[in-house]
Amino acid sequence: MAVYFDHRVEAPDSSGTAVLLAWHSSQPLLAVGSVSPASGGSVDIYLQHVKRGFSPALLRWHPTKPLLAVGWETGETLLLTHPHGEHTPLPPNTHTACITLLEWSFTGARLVTGDQAGVLAMWKVDARGRLHGNHLTKQQYNKPLTNCIFRPTPPAEDVSKLAKAAVSGDEDALDKFNWRKASKGGGVWSPGSQEGLTIYASTVKYYSMQKLFYSERRAMLAVVTDSLLLSQFSLGPEGGAQELSKVKLSGRGGQNADIVWTESGLLITASGEQLIRLWDLERDDNYVLSLDENLGFEKGELLNCVSYCPAKEVLAAGTNRGRVALWQMVTVTNQKGDIKTQWRLQTPTELEGNISQLQWGSSLHLLAVCSTSSVLILSEHVMCSHYSQQVAAVQLTPTQLSLTYFSTDTHLTLRTDTHIRAVQVAKDTVTVWDGRCVTVYEVSGQALRSTGSFQCDSVALAVHEENIYTVEPNRVQVRTPQGTVKQLLVFSEAEGNPILLNVCRSYLAVGTDAAHVRVFDLTRREAKPLCNAKNMAELIPDLGALRSVKCSANGNQVSILITQVRTHTHTHTHTHTHRTFLRAHIILRVENFDSVIVAVMMVITVCRRSRDNEPELASRYPVSQFWDDSEPRLFVCETVHVNSEFHHVDVLVVTFFVTQEHGLLLQDTQPKPPALQGLLGLDTPYYYYTCKPGEQNMDSDNAPPAAPPSPHMVVRRALRDFVGLESCDKQTRDAMLNFSFYLTIGDMDEAFRAIKLIKSEAVWENMARMCVKSRRLDVARVCLGNMGSARAARALREAEKEPELEARIAVLATQLGMLDEAERLYQSCGRFDLLNKFYQAAGQWQQAVETAETHDRIHLRTTYYNYAQHLEALGDKSLAYERSDTHRFEVPRMLMEDNLSLEIYINKMKDKSLYKWWGHYLESQSEMESALRYYDHAQDYLSQVRVLCYVGNIQKASEIANETGNRAASYHVARQYEGQEKISQAVHFYTRAQAYNNAIRLCKENNMDEQLMNLALLSNPEDMMDTACYYEEKGAHMDRAVMLYHKAGHVSKALELAFATEQFGALQLIAEDLNENSDPALLARCSDFFIKHSQYQKAVELLVAAKKYHDALQLCLDQNLTITEDLAESMTVSRGSAHLTEVERKELLEQIADCCMRQGNYHLATKKYTQAGKKAHAMRALLKSGDTEKIVFFAGVSRQRDIYVMAANYLQSLDWRKDPEIMKNIISFYTKGRALDLLAGFYEACAQVEIDDYQNYEKAFGALSEACKCLNKAKSRSGDETDQRLAELTQRLALIKRFIQARRLYEEDPAAAVLECESLLEEDDLDPAVRVGDVFGFLVEHQCQHGNYQKAWASLEELRRLYPSVNVGLYVSQQSLEALQNAAGIRLRHGDATHTRRDTDNTLAHNGEDEEEEVEEDENLDD
Repeated sequence: MAVYFDHRVEAPDSSGTAVLLAWHSSQPLLAVGSVSPASGGSVDIYLQHVKRGFSPALLRWHPTKPLLAVGWETGETLLLTHPHGEHTPLPPNTHTACITLLEWSFTGARLVTGDQAGVLAMWKVDARGRLHGNHLTKQQYNKPLTNCIFRPTPPAEDVSKLAKAAVSGDEDALDKFNWRKASKGGGVWSPGSQEGLTIYASTVKYYSMQKLFYSERRAMLAVVTDSLLLSQFSLGPEGGAQELSKVKLSGRGGQNADIVWTESGLLITASGEQLIRLWDLERDDNYVLSLDENLGFEKGELLNCVSYCPAKEVLAAGTNRGRVALWQMVTVTNQKGDIKTQWRLQTPTELEGNISQLQWGSSLHLLAVCSTSSVLILSEHVMCSHYSQQVAAVQLTPTQLSLTYFSTDTHLTLRTDTHIRAVQVAKDTVTVWDGRCVTVYEVSGQALRSTGSFQCDSVALAVHEENIYTVEPNRVQVRTPQGTVKQLLVFSEAEGNPILLNVCRSYLAVGTDAAHVRVFDLTRREAKPLCNAKNMAELIPDLGALRSVKCSANGNQVSILITQVRTHTHTHTHTHTHRTFLRAHIILRVENFDSVIVAVMMVITVCRRSRDNEPELASRYPVSQFWDDSEPRLFVCETVHVNSEFHHVDVLVVTFFVTQEHGLLLQDTQPKPPALQGLLGLDTPYYYYTCKPGEQNMDSDNAPPAAPPSPHMVVRRALRDFVGLESCDKQTRDAMLNFSFYLTIGDMDEAFRAIKLIKSEAVWENMARMCVKSRRLDVARVCLGNMGSARAARALREAEKEPELEARIAVLATQLGMLDEAERLYQSCGRFDLLNKFYQAAGQWQQAVETAETHDRIHLRTTYYNYAQHLEALGDKSLAYERSDTHRFEVPRMLMEDNLSLEIYINKMKDKSLYKWWGHYLESQSEMESALRYYDHAQDYLSQVRVLCYVGNIQKASEIANETGNRAASYHVARQYEGQEKISQAVHFYTRAQAYNNAIRLCKENNMDEQLMNLALLSNPEDMMDTACYYEEKGAHMDRAVMLYHKAGHVSKALELAFATEQFGALQLIAEDLNENSDPALLARCSDFFIKHSQYQKAVELLVAAKKYHDALQLCLDQNLTITEDLAESMTVSRGSAHLTEVERKELLEQIADCCMRQGNYHLATKKYTQAGKKAHAMRALLKSGDTEKIVFFAGVSRQRDIYVMAANYLQSLDWRKDPEIMKNIISFYTKGRALDLLAGFYEACAQVEIDDYQNYEKAFGALSEACKCLNKAKSRSGDETDQRLAELTQRLALIKRFIQARRLYEEDPAAAVLECESLLEEDDLDPAVRVGDVFGFLVEHQCQHGNYQKAWASLEELRRLYPSVNVGLYVSQQSLEALQNAAGIRLRHGDATHTRRDTDNTLAHNGEDEEEEVEEDENLDD
C-alpha cells in the first residue's frame, strides 16, 4: 500500500493559471504552460521561464533529448533547450493560425506541425537537436488539423535503396514517395526519409476527430471523434486503410472528454461524469469504474481527466473536488482457469481545486497534477505502519496517522504539519519522522501531545521504551525523546554503516550497508552487544544488499530479507534490473554468534521440499517478515509469486516454527484475505493486517472472523490454532503453542502431555482443527472423544472406507465446520463425487451442478433431481425436474392441485408420456372426448380403441387398428368382434395382432380350413403341430399335414406320413433339410428312396450324412459319379473320430484317392493319398498330373529319398536344357535322394549335350568330373558295381583333357597341337569321348589357315571315308569350306556343305558354384 506526497510547483507570480502539462519521456523534466489575463501566456521548466503575450497551445518533448517544442495560439512554434535555455523559433509565416499539432517521430529526427487552418509541415532536426533550415515539406488541407500519429515502416524496407530506385525511374518506388494521398477525413504521408515513417493526420469536416491511436501489434488504426464515435481501420503495408468497424461509444462527448489508449487495446475515457468508461477492443467488452464514498470520496464527485501508467498498471483520475483517484489493475484466475481483469480503487490523495489534467512522469513514482489553483507533483512512497505492544499505527495520508490501541479498544488520529516518512509506536508513545525531524507524542486521555522534537537526518528509526535509536555513519545513536544522545553503538569501517534497525521485545537488530548484522540486548540501562558483527556476504553467495533485519523475541535468532544479485534482461526496456529472489530468511543462533551459525535456512528450500504437501508454496518469495512479539519460536512472512512485479496478488501468509534443534518447520499457510492490505505483525493469538477504511469487516471465505473486530485501519485475525480461543489465558495459549509445535515435529507423546490438563471443549475442538492441517486422524479421534462429539466421531469412522486420506480428512473438516478446507481436500484427491455431495449438503447448488457437469457426470441426473427437490422445498415451482428427466412423474405430482397449470405445462411440453398420463386422468374423470384427443397426441392407439369400444364406436376403433397396425389395439378389437360372434372380423384382427393361436382356434371351431393353413404357417411350431394333427385326423389335405410337420421340425413324422401317402414331391423337399445331425436310420431310408428313383447324387449326400462312407464311395464307383472336392471333404473323417478307427480312416482315404485316380482327378488324389500317409502314391498321382511346380513343392516338403528321386526323374524328362532352374532342382533332388549313380548319369548327359550341341569340351569336362565324383561316392557305398563305369568315365576324361590341351596349345605351338590331334585319332575308343569330326575339323581348319589345302582335302576325305554320311558343316566353318572348295575346284554336295547348328539362343549354362555346393552337401551325408 502506498501514499502520495504532494509537492507544489513554485512558478513565477506572473505565470497565471496552468493549462498544459508535459513530462519528458525519459528525463525528470516537467513543462508547464500557463495563461494569465494580464500578461498573456508562458511556459515554465525548472529554472527556465518563457513568456509571450499570447497563450501556449501545445507542448511536446523530444523523445530522447531535453528539447521542448512549444506551439502558440498565434501560429508561432518555439524549440526550447534545457538547461541552456536556447530559444529556436521555427521560420515565420509557416503557420498563421493556432497550432493544433505537434508530434515528434520515434527517433526525434522529424517534427510535424499543424494549425487550425489546415497547414501541415514537416521539419528536420539533427542529432544535436538543432533545426535544419526550412521545412522539408508542406501540405495544405484547408480544414483544421486535430491529431497526428506516426506509423513505423517494416524494418525489412531499405529506404535508401528505395530512393535510388525512385531516381532510376521505378514507378513503384515513386508511388511510395507520393505524399499527396488524401481522403475525406485526413491524409497519409510516406515521407521516405531515413525515418521510414508513415504519418496519419486527421482533419475536421463533418465532425472533429479527437484522438488517433495506432496498434503496432495489430496494424490497426483507431479513430475517436468528439461525439465518441469509434472507428477501426486495418492498415495495409503501403499505408492504405480499410474500415473494420464503427461503433458509437456511450458517454458524454465533446472537446472536454479525456481519452487514453493502452497498447493492450483498452480505451479509457473521462468526460466529467461520475464514472470512467473503459472499452476493451481486444475482447469486445466494456465496463465502468466508479468512486466509493467509503474511501473518502463525496457523493456526486465528477471525474475530469485520466492518465494511465502501463509499467505499474495504475490508472489515475482527477475529480472536480480536488481528489486524485487511483485504480490498480490486477489479473485474477478463477477455478476454471479463466483470467479476469479487476480494478482496485485505492485511498484518494486530497488536493485543492478542480483537477483538469493528469500526467505520469518519466519516473514511475511521479504524477503531475494540474488544478485551477496550482500544479503539483505527487511522489509515491510506501505507506508507513508499525505494530508493537498491542499498539498499531497506519498512515492514512501524508500527514495523518491512524492509531489503534487493542488493549483498551480505542482509536486515535494523529495529524502532523509535515509529511510522515516513518513511524514507531510503543506502549505509551508515538514517534514520527519526516526525514529531517523526529517528533515524539504521548497519549493523554483521548488525545496526543508532543513531548519532544529534534532534528535528525537518520535513514532508520527504532524505539524501545524511553529510548530512540537513530543512525549515523558507522554508529547507532541512543537518544532521549528530546534528542539527547545517551549512548553510541559504534561499527567499524569493515562492518559498514547501519541502515536497518529493528526492536523486538528487548532486543535490537542492526543491519549495515556492508551486509553485517549485530544484535544488542536492551534489558539493561545501556545496550549491550550479544555478539560480534557477522558478515552475511560470507554465508550467502551473490548477496546484493540487506532489505530487512528482524530478531526474535528472545534475541536468539535473526532473520534477514536480502536482495540477491541476478541479472535479467527485459526485452521491452533493454535494461538490466536486479530482482529480489527468495534467498530471504537466514536464521542465526546468536548465543555463539562468533564461532558458528547453528541453522542457515532458506524459505525457498522449505517451499520446494514441501511441494508434495503444499504445492502452492512453490515459486514464491517473501516480501515481508515478522517475529512473534511474545513467542520466540513463531515466525511469519508474506510470500508472492516470483512473477509479481509492481503489485502483489495472491499473497500467501506462511507461518513457521523456528528452533535450533529442528530448524525451520512449516506450521501453517493461508491466503491473505482479499479485503486486507498487508501483514503488519504477529502477536499470538493474532495476525495483524492493515486494511482500507470501511473494509475491515469484509472477511473472505478463508479468513476466520476478527475477535473483537477493529473499526479502523488495522484488523486482527486469529491464528489457525487459536480460532475460538482468542481470549484464553497465558497458560492455555502456551499449551496450545506447545501442542502445535510437537504436532508439527511429529512428537505425539509430548503433544498430548502439553494439553493433558486442559478440559475446555473449545481447546480440543481447536486441536481437532489443527489435525486437519497436519492430517493426523489418530490425534483427531482423541480430540473428538474429548469434545464429546459422537456425530463427528461416527462420521470419521464411516469415512475410513474411503481409500484417499484427503477424503477422510475432508469428512473431519466438514464436521468441524472447516468447509473451505474440506472443499480443497476433495478437489486435491479428485473425489468429485464426494465434492458434489458436499456442495449439496452445504446448499451450494450452483457449484454442485457445475461439478457434476464437468467432473461427476455419472451423478449428473441425480444432482439435477436433488436440486429440483431443493427448489420445490423452497416453494420454487420452476420445473427444474426437466434437467433430471424426471418431469414426467414429478411435475404432475407437484402440480396436481393446479389442474389448469398442469394442463398448460403438458400442452407446452408436447411429451407423449405426459399426454398419455393426462389422457388416463381425463378418462378417470369421464371426459372421454378430451381423453381421446390426448390419446391421439400421445399416439396411444390401444387407449383410443379401448375408449371407442367402450362408447360403442367399434367401427372407428377398427379403422384405427387397421391404419396403425398396432398389435394391442388390433387384439382388443378382435376380442370385441369375437364377443359379438363376428368370426371373420375377429380372425382378421387376431391375425393383425399376431395372435395366431386365437385365430387358429376360431378357424378350427368354424371349419375355416382354407385360412387355417396360412395361419399355421405364420404361427409357432406348436400351432403348426396342432394344425397338422387336425388335418391328419380329418384325413383330408394330407399334403398340408406333411408340410406342417416338416415346418414344425417333426421331420420323422413328416417322412412317415409322406411315405405312407406316397408324396414324393414332399419327400424331395424334406430331404433337402436333412443333414448329419438327422437320424441315421431316417437318412438311410431316404437314400434308399433316392437310389430307387435313380437320384444317386442326392443318395450319396445322404449316405455321407449317415456316416456310411463306404456305401457312398461304392455308389460313386458303381454309378460312375464324379467325386468333387466338396464330396471328398465330406467323406474325410477327422482324426480321433468315433465312427472310424485310424486304420479304417486311412483305408477310406486311400479308397477315395484310388477312385479319384481312376477318374483322372490327380490333384485331389494327391491330397487324399497325403492325408492317408501314402506319400509315394501321392507323388505318383502328382507326376501323372504333370504339374511341375507342385511336383517340385511336394518333393521339397515330403523330404523322402524315393520322392526326391521320382521328382528328379520326372524333371529329367522335361526340356531341362532350356531351363536352368529345372537342372538345378534335378541336381538338388538327386543329391538329397542320395541317388549318386543317377546324378552321375545326369552329369554325363549334360556333358554329351555340351559336346553335341555346342562343342564346349571345357564344360563337358567339368560335368564329367562331377559325374566321377558322384561315382566315387557311390562306389564307397555300393561296392564294386560302378568300377567299370568309373573306369570308362576316367578314360573319357583323359581323352577330352588331351583334346582341350591341344586346342589351348594351338595358340603357342600349332605343330605340337596338330601332332596331339593326330595322336588322338589313333585312339580306338576316341569317339564316345571326343567326336572324330571335331578332331578332323580342327586339322582341316589348321591346314586351311596355312594354305595347305591339299592336306586339308585329304583330311576331309579321310573323315568322309570313316563316316560316309557325316555332315562336315558341323565340324568345319563355312569360310574354310568355301576356301577349300575354291582351291580344289571341287564342289561338295549340298547336304555335306551346309553348315547347320542347333539354336544356341538358349545356351545350357551350368552354375559351377551351385554344383560345387551340392557336391559338398552330398559329401557331408552319412553313409
